[in-house]
Amino acid sequence: MANVATHPSDPAARRVNDNALTAAEIASLALSLAHLGAGPQAATARRALRALLDAEDGFDAVAAETLDTLTTAQDAATADRARVIASAITEHRVVRLCYGDAGANVTIREVEPVTCLVHRDHWYLVGWCRMRRGIRAFRFDRILAVESTGLPARPRRADHYLPFQGRRAA
Repeated sequence: MANVATHPSDPAARRVNDNALTAAEIASLALSLAHLGAGPQAATARRALRALLDAEDGFDAVAAETLDTLTTAQDAATADRARVIASAITEHRVVRLCYGDAGANVTIREVEPVTCLVHRDHWYLVGWCRMRRGIRAFRFDRILAVESTGLPARPRRADHYLPFQGRRAA
């Protein structure tokens, strides 16, 4: 039997069980694509994600710009940082960031990574900053270096930390 997957030409048929992707699912796909960098499967994976997301209705300018960023290959340094961050998220390990803020102030921070996301033309690491004692978003292009500390991080549900998520009534 051939190992062949079919791709429906009807955009409405691309949805699995008529369910749109959740923000957490898109964030997971985004991080996976980021650390593929310019690898051999990267272009194919980005085309597939673009086709899947293009099937969604109602993209505004912000969503379109975000999709462009999501489906554009990352440079090698960003892909390397994404690999370290992805491993830390999966293994629930604290990372140490050398981070330069918008004012060019550089700090060393220990962060419990929760997820990554793309908004407009920037990638972000979302995590619990031990220095600030709160959830923070760190732009990938401002992360100067990242390493795993090997220390355990508290598992946190990504959907609690993603923007535009409705809060459930208790």
